Amino acid sequence: MNERILVVDDDEGVRESIAMTLEYEGYECIFARSGQEGLDMIANESPDLVLLDIKMPGMDGLEVLRRLRERGDVLPVIVISGHGTINTAVEATKQGAFAFLEKGFESDALKVNIRNALEQRRLETEVSSYRQQAEIRHEMVGESPALAEVTEAISRAAPTNSTVLIQGESGVGKELVARAIHRNSKRGRERFIQVNCAALPEELIESELFGHERGAFTGATQKQIGKFEQADRGTIFLDEVGDMSLRTQAKVLRVLQEGEVERLGSARTIKVDVRVIAATNRNLEEAIDSDAFREDLYFRLSVIPIRVPPLRDRQEDIPRLVEHFADLFCRENNFRPKLVTPAAIELLSGERWRGNVRELRNTVERLMVMTPGDVIDVTEARGVLSSAPRSGGSELARADTLREFKEISERAFLVEKLREHGWNISKTAEVIDTPRSNLYKKLEQYQIKQEEDG
Repeated sequence: MNERILVVDDDEGVRESIAMTLEYEGYECIFARSGQEGLDMIANESPDLVLLDIKMPGMDGLEVLRRLRERGDVLPVIVISGHGTINTAVEATKQGAFAFLEKGFESDALKVNIRNALEQRRLETEVSSYRQQAEIRHEMVGESPALAEVTEAISRAAPTNSTVLIQGESGVGKELVARAIHRNSKRGRERFIQVNCAALPEELIESELFGHERGAFTGATQKQIGKFEQADRGTIFLDEVGDMSLRTQAKVLRVLQEGEVERLGSARTIKVDVRVIAATNRNLEEAIDSDAFREDLYFRLSVIPIRVPPLRDRQEDIPRLVEHFADLFCRENNFRPKLVTPAAIELLSGERWRGNVRELRNTVERLMVMTPGDVIDVTEARGVLSSAPRSGGSELARADTLREFKEISERAFLVEKLREHGWNISKTAEVIDTPRSNLYKKLEQYQIKQEEDG
């Protein structure tokens, strides 16, 4: 379908001249002879772009622009004037005009401006669509009293610049809380930078957070901008903050106190304006007692503490969560919707869900993929639940060699210990008496992932 352009001008000769140029380019033209008629046609005809004359009897073009913005209309407007002055151009720009052209303009100039304005509108529409999809994907679903307390805390924390410490078990949705705080804050249109402190090896986390200069260490072949700099004017989310080394904690504390970072290999400090939101599934008070976490950093981070409840404390939300995840999966994967029966939902609601909301989501996804028909009932739900990876017992029976038996046993042991300690890599490595680097190698070797084994 060709783009529709509304030409608002009281001069019939100008309207005809513009129409000849635009229709030759394949655009559809509609016309208005006055400002008020133009406003009415914008409301009723939904044009893709407006060419707007400034000097018209009655309501002039600047007043049309002002009224458009007052009612929230964001379609692109190119202003045309036969008496162009700098003041008029500046005022038109303030009112949101995309471009300003003086009458007598070359047709090529008009065509280029129209193409650019329509392309900008297309990109803005695309970005808006992505934002809506992201909001749906990161939506907090449920109406339980436990979740209502979290929502209330978010609404109080969001408008401030205070640091927030989000605590809760693995898989409860701490990232969703962080994103909700950012989205509803004054920084909501700026960047949200996420760093998983547990996933980064000790030797890389400082470079990742603070950046480095070329040659700062072996392998630093080019300058890297750190996450704190990337988040300037926005929000940085430090997930699993309890896994940071004491050295890194000291540097994060400096950012919070002084608002500045220093790249590795540089003596120059860089000012940053960043809101910090941290999350952990560890008990930081115990970590402080064992000298694994700095007390001063803890108090800096926990200005506003928010505890996210486990799914077992909000089981009344499970039916809505099942419906939400099923709908989300179908839309993202172009799947035909399937009905989950009340009996199947009741069965799912009675599960313990050690992996919390993340485990429930993975289970719903398996149900959508593995159920051949259009209805998911108790039989299908029970089949998926019984086949979910929870222990290595059934796999051990399939081992044909001693090596396979050892590998299956070791994998099951690691998964169980990781679950016991909330998938905290450092804590698990400490408990099972192995270096953290070795545990990372085992996770890669056995393809152990929290999303699948949680």
